[in-house]
Amino acid sequence: MNTKNYRFSRLSDEGFTKTLRQRVNAYFKENNISRNANFNMVFKTIFMIALYFTPYFLIIFGVLEANWSVLLGWFIMAFGMSGIGLSVMHDANHGSYSKNKTVNNIISYIITFVGGNVPNWRIQHNVLHHTYTNVHGMDEDLDGPPFLRFSPHAKRRKIHKYQHIYAWFFYGMMTMSWSTAKEFIQAIGFKKKGLTDSKRTRNIIIGLVFWKIFYFSYALVLPLIFSPVSAWITVLGFLIMHFVCGLTLSAIFQSAHVMETSDYPLPNNEGELSTNWFVHQLHTTANFAQNNRILSWFVGGLNYQIEHHLFPDICHVHYRKISKIVKSTAEQFNLPYNAQATFIDALVAHTKMLKQLGRA
Repeated sequence: MNTKNYRFSRLSDEGFTKTLRQRVNAYFKENNISRNANFNMVFKTIFMIALYFTPYFLIIFGVLEANWSVLLGWFIMAFGMSGIGLSVMHDANHGSYSKNKTVNNIISYIITFVGGNVPNWRIQHNVLHHTYTNVHGMDEDLDGPPFLRFSPHAKRRKIHKYQHIYAWFFYGMMTMSWSTAKEFIQAIGFKKKGLTDSKRTRNIIIGLVFWKIFYFSYALVLPLIFSPVSAWITVLGFLIMHFVCGLTLSAIFQSAHVMETSDYPLPNNEGELSTNWFVHQLHTTANFAQNNRILSWFVGGLNYQIEHHLFPDICHVHYRKISKIVKSTAEQFNLPYNAQATFIDALVAHTKMLKQLGRA
């Protein structure tokens, strides 16, 4: 369905939205704090980039010679790749890293070094996922392959009965799919949804071809040429990197939305959803492990997914502090603030939801 046919209610729960905005704005003003990156964010950017590229250069310069050391290098790169996606390019593509648009644009393009594409990400994630969270047919994060069912409104097949078991393997395939065919398919789909015209679609596809060649040339071809280990070790390492990264990213994002506490609202016949956008985010999103500062640091504050969805223009280093404001305001207006105590709890809850979706 074309995105122009969907709209949120402008009348419901206006008091919550106004109050929350005022309180969050007051927090930054009263404490004289920028909504953008701080020193911690800059340090994290350098750390994540180094975590990814240091093993890479050790591999192509032949410093790592033994098979096990090369595979370990690829394994470490997976966490650097995950950290870049979760903690660096994510904020930049939302425009929350810096007040300077040029800085945001430059940092956002680090996504091309991990196999992604800026225009695709901004449309799929910023526009579709953040605007129409958990809305079937619009939020592409719910559009898995036919053997995975992430929405109660999607067609159920017999194979879904076991998806809570096998889904984790396919989660590991996420970034490999993303870096090969998926973004080309997305580009065509964006045009059908009225998000791009023919000219922009063509430009996106041309850009995809260029950046995919660039990515596979440096990330796979150069290690195949220069690494002293056998080619099959290099290919295996490359696949391990993508699998670990894909599994990590999927576990973080799926535990925030495909949950028993999440709603999957549908618009009425006029295309209107029953709540305003702010309240919609509370009903479709969940936090986890808010007391785990190490996890929060690594995943770019995305364990505070509620705060991220409500204020994507605020850098994630501030989510922990403003979460107290969001929670108290939600409780004041008798609105949900869904959260799991630990990451393990969130993964268990997500697994139960997969099982429920597969058998309901």
